[in-house]
Amino acid sequence: MAGDSRVLMDHNMEIGVTSAQVKKLPKHLREAQISTERTHLISDPAKKPRQRYVQKDGKCNVHHGNVQETYRYLSDLFTTLVDLRWRLSFFIFTLVYVVNWLFFGFLWWLIALIRGDLVHADEEGWTPCVENLNSFVSAFLFSIETETTIGYGYRVITEKCPEGIILLLVQAILGSIVNAMMVGCMFVKISQPKNRAETLMFSNNAVISVRDNKMCLMFRVGDLRNSHIVEASIRAKLIRSQQTKEGEFIPLNQTDINIGFDTGDDRLFLVSPLIISHEINEKSPFWEMSLTQMEKEEFEIVVILEGMVEATGMTCQARSSYLDTEVLWGYRFTPVLSLEKGFYEVDYNNFHDVYETNTPTCSAKELAAKLREEPLLPQLSLLSPELKTHTFDRLSQQNPLSQEEDKEERDSGGDRGETNGSAAALEEPPLADGLPD
Repeated sequence: MAGDSRVLMDHNMEIGVTSAQVKKLPKHLREAQISTERTHLISDPAKKPRQRYVQKDGKCNVHHGNVQETYRYLSDLFTTLVDLRWRLSFFIFTLVYVVNWLFFGFLWWLIALIRGDLVHADEEGWTPCVENLNSFVSAFLFSIETETTIGYGYRVITEKCPEGIILLLVQAILGSIVNAMMVGCMFVKISQPKNRAETLMFSNNAVISVRDNKMCLMFRVGDLRNSHIVEASIRAKLIRSQQTKEGEFIPLNQTDINIGFDTGDDRLFLVSPLIISHEINEKSPFWEMSLTQMEKEEFEIVVILEGMVEATGMTCQARSSYLDTEVLWGYRFTPVLSLEKGFYEVDYNNFHDVYETNTPTCSAKELAAKLREEPLLPQLSLLSPELKTHTFDRLSQQNPLSQEEDKEERDSGGDRGETNGSAAALEEPPLADGLPD
């Protein structure tokens, strides 16, 4: 067994195993636990930090400047109002109503001024357009009462004012449109699904390790709410600069990372935290990337989780990203799921924790070539020396060619045959002694 361990160690050194030879157990199985903060990155601190394309909370660091065709924002006014910040939304909400009331209040005051109601309002026998409207303030209050359908009963429009009746119809229609648009904007803004994305979690780091003799890039996702995301799906993009063979430089080229699109593994049943795995194969952008090369690369992995909110049926999207310094080579995620009495419990204290594992430092392409040449764990090395000797002796006994060779050797009267014959003669009694005279 010692010889087999030495052979296995030599084999690991050939394929480039990391210097940490001792495999560490998960956190809940280790005696000496390593305390790590969620924001702590287990990476090389000497690498210069760079600008993110997508923040950890999902916000994109892209600003649109020098936009000449600003009229396009007004063509979709509803979406523009919904996308505004809350303070601007409240300001516009209040401003629209106040301007609308002032505008129609001015029209009511103008009608009263043209008809002479402001001058002859106190005369007997004079029928004004709106009773008890004698100033601009009273016209403004009548505009508010009309549009909000309060109806105090003090200011009332009369039937002998056709222009007032027409203005009343116009204000009622336009007021309904303004109410529907502004209340609709506020309702959509309050119930925006991006607030639901606040309870969707992504691990702080992504890891690379071996799964079933294959290099895999993995990260973890989880949902803090008991109401699930319906039809949840996930996808990932690799963002890095690229120069084509013709010399064209693409600053933020996007490459798709397959995390189960062809097998359906990208469709998630997100009840408990899941580890999303990307197999680094021939179609992967990390196929020829080793640990040494990855430390020199500058890239960013953007992950996007989409689904419908179970309570409202609206589509929700959560985003996060991993820089090259946040991709840990040779680590795995600590388990967070445990079985209790009658239920499964998720410990979110270990959601971001990882532990070190024995992982080759070579690329996935080189590892696949090594595994094709010779298995990582040869079956013969698992057999004990006694078992192998016993197996080979049985095979030699069952071989007819070897039996015939032994027979020929005994018949030829060789040294070994003579010895065996004399021994047999000593063991067997002579037949003459047993015969009768």
